[in-house]
Amino acid sequence: MRKSEFNREINSGKAQRSGILFLFVMLLIFVGAGIWIALSLRTDPVSENLKSDRVVKTLFVMEDKGKVLFTDVFIYYPMTKRGALINILGNTGAIYRSLNRVDRIDAIYSERGIEIYKSEIETLIGQQIPFYVVLRLEDFGELTDLLGGMKVFIPVPIDSKSDSEASTSGEESAGDSSAPSKRWLLPSGVVNLDGDKIHDYLTYEKEGESEDDLIDRRQNVMVSFFTALGRNQRLLQNKNTFETVCGKFDANLKSDDLYRLMNEISQVDSERLIPQTITGTRRTVDGKQLLFPFYDGELIKDVVKQAASALVSSDGVDVNRVYVLEIKNGTLTQGLARNTSVLLQSAGYDVLSTTNADSQDYEKTVIINHIGNEEVAKNLGDFIRCTNIVDEEVNPDSDANVDFTLILGKDFDGRYVK
Repeated sequence: MRKSEFNREINSGKAQRSGILFLFVMLLIFVGAGIWIALSLRTDPVSENLKSDRVVKTLFVMEDKGKVLFTDVFIYYPMTKRGALINILGNTGAIYRSLNRVDRIDAIYSERGIEIYKSEIETLIGQQIPFYVVLRLEDFGELTDLLGGMKVFIPVPIDSKSDSEASTSGEESAGDSSAPSKRWLLPSGVVNLDGDKIHDYLTYEKEGESEDDLIDRRQNVMVSFFTALGRNQRLLQNKNTFETVCGKFDANLKSDDLYRLMNEISQVDSERLIPQTITGTRRTVDGKQLLFPFYDGELIKDVVKQAASALVSSDGVDVNRVYVLEIKNGTLTQGLARNTSVLLQSAGYDVLSTTNADSQDYEKTVIINHIGNEEVAKNLGDFIRCTNIVDEEVNPDSDANVDFTLILGKDFDGRYVK
């Protein structure tokens, strides 16, 4: 081979290698640019939620060994730091499509998982819930310790024993004597419970305790949880310590998005966070006592809608303040005032009394506003579709113990003013 041909082959090889190298570099540039564009265009789910809905809705589920201990829908408005807590009772009954039968709503969680459970709760309340957080009872004690404990009010000291410990030796020999006994000891007053004690507070069994008392106790823990989050904002803002905290629960968000969500809701004014609970009629179905929400489930939808609307309304409406009503029956319909009190209590109002009006011949329902707050009076009116509102002259020296008087007229059908 002549020297000139040899040099041409060498130069050709160099050119080929240079071309491959150039293509490789260009490929890296295109890949890098694509990644940069994708990252720059990515928006976190929390921000997207706030663009389409001014409130943030999150489902909180406390789980114990695969079963629901309690469930809350937390609604939060970042602009005012106000929130609402709607308790979803586990025995809420309906025909659930995911189970294809009438059952408790918490059976969906055990059988179908959190995603289907969330979907059924969305149907129940008539609202989309973008996010969920599952708190596991076995890890909640450690989470409590990480957050420096949780403050709750215990009216009387608790010294309670489980049935296995309280039973006689003869009874134990006939049954399973290997079942471990339990004893719960808790002090009274406003106490800061550590991880072990908060576990006891959630699980102790007290003879004679009503279901409402049990619900209140567990809702106290949720309020304390939000208080603890607010108290530990610096802990949550540190990404290293946040990873330890978020390792104690599950959520449908990636780490960075969960970081944004938890730091957002930790700012809620927990001092004014008052839980609301579904109300309804209790019936036994297939041996299970189920609670069927009033008005075929429409009431709970209205309650949640009103709570969310009040959060974003003007400053005149304080969703976290309990307004006190007296209800008077101005018709001949027996029990109308009493039934209406249940309706309004489910919406978060406190009903001081139900009596007959000075006449049973009221044609129109009327709301008497004793506190001069037109926005709150309108909210109450909207809930029962009453526009007949009378503003009473406000007397600052008055010792009146109700905010509004509701006189029911013939135009009220038990749910709405016609």
